Amino acid sequence: MGRKRAMQKHKKKNKNGKKKPVEFALSAIDAVCVSVAGDFNQWNPELNPLHKGGAGVWSIKIKLSPGQYQYRFFVDGEWQNDPECVSFVENPFGAMNCLRVVQ
Repeated sequence: MGRKRAMQKHKKKNKNGKKKPVEFALSAIDAVCVSVAGDFNQWNPELNPLHKGGAGVWSIKIKLSPGQYQYRFFVDGEWQNDPECVSFVENPFGAMNCLRVVQ
């Protein structure tokens, strides 16, 4: 009986924690290559390249579960924070990481 309840609770938690598309965007008119890296992709800037759209705005949608995610943009080989971000967390390198909360 207890196991069945635990399984039902787990299913309910998974349903509420469903991944949803989260957009990351950066205006970088002169950039050649832009990507986003964070704790959602083990800080690997090669995994999530952004696509350049009109007016030099680069963007990507990544499916994420609800939670808090630290991230930064990687623009032409240089780390850069999101100018639209309002929450930051200090990283071990003396810089700040952007913080995105997914509901």
